[in-house]
Amino acid sequence: MKEFTTEVINTDVLIIGGGMAGCGAVVEAAYWAKPLGLTVTWVDKAAVDRSGPVAMGLSAINTYMGLDGKVSQNPRKPDRYTEYVTNDQCGLARQDLVFDIGRHVDSSVKLFDKWGLPLWKDENGNYVKSGEWQVMISGESYKIIVAEAAKAALAELGDKGQLLERVYITHLLKDENEENRVCGAVGFSVREDKFYVFKANAIVALMGGAVHVFRPRSQGEGFGRSWMPPWLGGSTYALVLQAGGELTQMDVTFVPPRFKDSYGPVGTFFLLFKTPATNAYDEPYVGVYDELKQWAPYADAKPTPTPLRNYEMILAIKEGKDPFWMHTERVAERIKQEITDPKAQKKELKRYESEAWEDFLDMTIAGATNWAAHNVDPLEKPMELALGDPVFIGSHAASCGAWVCGAEDLMPKEYADAFPEQYNLMTTVKALFTAGCGVGACAHKFSSGSHVQGRIAAKSAVKYARDHKDFTPTVSDETINKLKEEVLRPVKLFEENKDYTTSPDVNPRYISPHNFLFRLQKIMGEYVGGWETTFGTSDKMLETALWKLGFCGEDIEKIAADVSVNNHELMRAWEAIHRYYVAEACTRTRLARKESRWPGYYFKHDYLKLDENERKFINVKYDAEKKEWTVFDRPMIPIITSPTGVTSNQEAAGVG
Repeated sequence: MKEFTTEVINTDVLIIGGGMAGCGAVVEAAYWAKPLGLTVTWVDKAAVDRSGPVAMGLSAINTYMGLDGKVSQNPRKPDRYTEYVTNDQCGLARQDLVFDIGRHVDSSVKLFDKWGLPLWKDENGNYVKSGEWQVMISGESYKIIVAEAAKAALAELGDKGQLLERVYITHLLKDENEENRVCGAVGFSVREDKFYVFKANAIVALMGGAVHVFRPRSQGEGFGRSWMPPWLGGSTYALVLQAGGELTQMDVTFVPPRFKDSYGPVGTFFLLFKTPATNAYDEPYVGVYDELKQWAPYADAKPTPTPLRNYEMILAIKEGKDPFWMHTERVAERIKQEITDPKAQKKELKRYESEAWEDFLDMTIAGATNWAAHNVDPLEKPMELALGDPVFIGSHAASCGAWVCGAEDLMPKEYADAFPEQYNLMTTVKALFTAGCGVGACAHKFSSGSHVQGRIAAKSAVKYARDHKDFTPTVSDETINKLKEEVLRPVKLFEENKDYTTSPDVNPRYISPHNFLFRLQKIMGEYVGGWETTFGTSDKMLETALWKLGFCGEDIEKIAADVSVNNHELMRAWEAIHRYYVAEACTRTRLARKESRWPGYYFKHDYLKLDENERKFINVKYDAEKKEWTVFDRPMIPIITSPTGVTSNQEAAGVG
């Protein structure tokens, strides 16, 4: 068996994750840590230049208020944004968290502009918008630009700043002298045979959401293709759970309506190009079903909430009216009708074609290759749309994530008792902060909102480290050794049993990470509301899922990893384990929910209605020592008093 050396790193602030929230956190942490003489350590499982959901690029910044007036359409303020997010989530949102993003997010967008991101601007220098909140960009290198800024900020700390890439974090460390407090993390390098122990005063967990907990539509040679990056393994949620923290809204996964198989973006086509979409019979499928009236008043909101638009696709599928088509060719037809001058018409058609292809090449290259593979010219033929597989992404049009403390001037006092100390974006565990996809009940952050929320979390973490400067992490050598043994258990199990069968992938003495994942996805898809059941489930189906998930829980100790070539298989093993905890949290939350508030994400056959008496957050906790789950609810407390007013102070608290 390989020998993994142990390396111990002491730091004041530990930032885990290299996505947009992670990059924002590093920029802000470095700013505040430098005058205090604090150390900042940044760890990512990949390489931060292309880490996270923005890895392939992006065509638009989806969250921008325009508070500085440099917007070519009507500026919108954070209160309207908060109202919009609440409506899109059918009435359930932590409005204090949403508003906090709204009042700060423009500062991150301005930084992107300053750092060199190509934002589209009109002849007057105003940002070009494609919707109420969207700013168009040429964003293939979006993530690289933002990551470079974060690395430069970290470098300003000199020897007090450190970046470690290709290091996978498996567990958080709990302090042995102070109850309910984290004091570090452990993990391993996927490139070197090293086991890392990080001891820290404050931890910011920003490892993103979770994909492939539900079975993806892309199977066989296409396995791994999904709308969100397939490497998002749910580590944020799993580690918060294992540390004893609360998760909220883990039932609210996002089901993306996208170009079929490529999972390519549809927003630019709908919002910028005004592209029509129809069912198989050339009929509209949005706004045509009376059944949506059961979801009043949210069905009357403008725009129609994402889960309700999705549900109309589900209703059309039940009527046998799929597939759905995005009629890119009709935009070309409209241009020909509106522009009669041949020269001007040709120029406009060329512009449309160029921007349509760029939309994919900026962020989902598979969309362009899918057009080519099907011999589709978007000027002449439509392309198929479909609902994707459910993903856990607290920064998009979904609400899963940790229950966190809000800003002092915004958070309702009824929430305060959940937090041992009052620091913005700290979880219910001391010294553990999160942002982006890690924050629950706070949808529609997207890339810019995740970045600025990472900055807010990092500022709080530095403040926490300053306020607790005399703290010394206490973790015994015995605990570290046990964790090292647990982390490397899959390696030992494989080495001891690989020769028991002729095929190392099939062995009665262990299970491979992929086979474990396939079992997990089968349970989730067939019982918990995946695309296999057209996103339908019920209490009885969920109870069956929990019974079968129990077997998966037992088999965690039997997952084996072949690291003879590199340590990636060990990473796959721990990704599968983290996904298991996400799956169980989702299943238990859906079982506790006695309504179908988001029917286009999942619906319950036995509670196929929206019930305003059930308008509450459902939270879960896990006791790692007892292996016991607790499910409970917390109230929805609005801070919006009218479409144009907020009860709390609207002045920005300020980030650096």
